[in-house]
Amino acid sequence: MTMDLRTAVGCRGPAKLHRVPHGLPGRAAAAKGGIYGNEAVEPVYPMAKTFAGGEVLDGSKHKYTLTFPAGQFPPVDAFWSVTIYDGKSQLLIENPINRYLINSPMLPGMKKNADGSLTLYIQKDSPGADKESNWLPAPNDEIYLVMRLYWPKVEAPSILPPGNGTWKPPAIVRAAN
Repeated sequence: MTMDLRTAVGCRGPAKLHRVPHGLPGRAAAAKGGIYGNEAVEPVYPMAKTFAGGEVLDGSKHKYTLTFPAGQFPPVDAFWSVTIYDGKSQLLIENPINRYLINSPMLPGMKKNADGSLTLYIQKDSPGADKESNWLPAPNDEIYLVMRLYWPKVEAPSILPPGNGTWKPPAIVRAAN
């Protein structure tokens, strides 16, 4: 069963965010307040808690993978990340390697597949020493995933407009247990 990050919970992006005051002082004041720290054109947040049919992502029952095809990382001008949360509390979870996200700055230390693709292993237990660099530890319960795309490219391939762009987040696939 597959599911892509934009079908289950939604995709927040520029059309749904407010504009922050222009200039550094206005932006700093907005960020200090804890809201509106980004300009409306800067972030897009594909999110997932369930498969398209409603089945909840659950680390106590299943292992999952998310594979970026070769050369098809999120098209951004800044950086991207995939963050995992407890699906009920929506808080970060304690895990044995203290990893809560995988992001683009981590790519040099990750293991690519023979075809150049990159698979993330989303599961509660280690996928093994040879795959641990690509492991995103899941809670032993429901999962909530958020992909953060900062400064998404506006030219193709692009996630813009959110949910309807030429680039789509890769599908989350239930792996064999």
